[in-house]
Amino acid sequence: MKETKLKDWVRSGSPWIWLNASAMSISMISVIGLLLLIGVRGLGHFWPSDVLQAGYIERQGKVEQIIGSIEEVETNTAAYLRQLGYTLPEGIETADRYLMKLGNRDVTGRDFRWVLAASLQDIRYPPDIVVVERREWGNQYGMLTGLKEHGQAVAGGTDLWTELQRRLARTLALHKEIDHIEKVEIGGVNYQIERLRLDKRRLEMDGVTDPQAFADITSRRGQLQGKYKKLTDRLAILNQAIKSDSYVMHTANGKDVELPLAKMVRAYRPNQMSLLEKTGYYFSKLREFIFDDPREANTEGGVFPAIFGTVLMVLIMALMVTPFGVVAAVYLHEYAHQGLLTRIIRIAVNNLAGVPSVVYGVFGLGFFVYVIGGRIDQLFFPEALPAPTFGTPGLLWSSLTLAILTVPVVIVATEEGLSRIPNAIREGSLALGATKAETLWRTVLPMASPAIMTGMILAVARAAGEVAPLMMVGVVKLAPSLPLDGNFPYLHLERKFMHLGFHIYDVGFQSPNVEAARPLVYSTSLLLVIIIVVLNLAAIRIRNNLREKYHATEH
Repeated sequence: MKETKLKDWVRSGSPWIWLNASAMSISMISVIGLLLLIGVRGLGHFWPSDVLQAGYIERQGKVEQIIGSIEEVETNTAAYLRQLGYTLPEGIETADRYLMKLGNRDVTGRDFRWVLAASLQDIRYPPDIVVVERREWGNQYGMLTGLKEHGQAVAGGTDLWTELQRRLARTLALHKEIDHIEKVEIGGVNYQIERLRLDKRRLEMDGVTDPQAFADITSRRGQLQGKYKKLTDRLAILNQAIKSDSYVMHTANGKDVELPLAKMVRAYRPNQMSLLEKTGYYFSKLREFIFDDPREANTEGGVFPAIFGTVLMVLIMALMVTPFGVVAAVYLHEYAHQGLLTRIIRIAVNNLAGVPSVVYGVFGLGFFVYVIGGRIDQLFFPEALPAPTFGTPGLLWSSLTLAILTVPVVIVATEEGLSRIPNAIREGSLALGATKAETLWRTVLPMASPAIMTGMILAVARAAGEVAPLMMVGVVKLAPSLPLDGNFPYLHLERKFMHLGFHIYDVGFQSPNVEAARPLVYSTSLLLVIIIVVLNLAAIRIRNNLREKYHATEH
């Protein structure tokens, strides 16, 4: 009797329903757990931790003064810690050790250090401890003891901190002006001078002998060089002004270190900060992470160039892959004879979706960059040779490579949408006198547009996170300029660019400072997930609107 009930239960399909529900639940829990881990580790990195000062008993019994913040707590067995060389009293089974961020890498040679919690003594949190974020060598911890202008002390006592913030604000404003002159104004002048050089060489290659043509180029170059001279003079004045101030820090090892204020990004006293002040600091760090350029081998600063490059590449890829995929799907479904050859093509398209992405990178490098790009240089940019213009990895070839990578997804999704449109609609359109092309353009494709958008959503989701092929066809660790700027033709498809996926790889696996890089990996991963979700939600919104407009597709 029990056997019969069991067989009936199996035949009813209930076990498979429960199995599918369990698999879905496990998948959802795993995804949510991963996102929570990334979010907590990534977003928590920007909160200002309190900084302690303590004496640390070295393994030889010597007491060393340390200043730093606790970044991680780890509980280990006493046997394991003894293997690492720590001295522990007998009878202890486990002990804690702290990963402390000590900063001052230019003085001690390292940013982070594992310390045994039991070896810390006289722990205190002095309110006057200062944390300085620098443009190089990481953070600096210590006590602010002096400010100087041209080597002369300018403030002391209670006015020291206020004067530091005032002078730091002035220095940051100078930095901003210097960056604008270097990257925008001087960069634009250099770009125009280079274009004039190429114009002159093209005239020479074309055999032009008209003196007036060369005189015009010489005149324009003279004007640009005069503008360049004014900008460099202004830059020299600003660089001299920014070097005038310096500050003195008393570090944990008892040394006074004097550094130029130009090396400082911000200074704060975390042990004095209220909750509101820490919240303000937190959001300022978030803003810096999203909108600023990276520094310190990508382990400090922001990731704006990588965000910009990722979004721009995905948008260009979507504009390329959608027409290719739709045209191919329309031909296979509406025009091609449904025979053996068409079935073989469909099998090949499905198999392309399983090819490793790095293979597409090799194809893009060999075909797009060397063959197509090299030919474009010979035809349209001969004056720049042997320096390549399009015959080198860049944004265009990265977008095309990912378009080829994701085109099978668009083809399959579009064909699925086309197959769901009833033949009666096609026949009705033809019966009313429309041609096949008009039926396809005005009736079939609009009704299949939700399926086309579905294919594009899947393509964007896959392309945004790809890294391996991009390493061969355009992505770099640090791009000197964005692909979009104020210089004609404004969108420079030949330029190399930064990408969030490659940024994660570079920071996580190529950084010399692993401990400093780890939180950035979580933060950048979370940002990449958010960008993919935003792009997908935008596409889903468009698809839903189209589906409501052409609801007959569902019937």
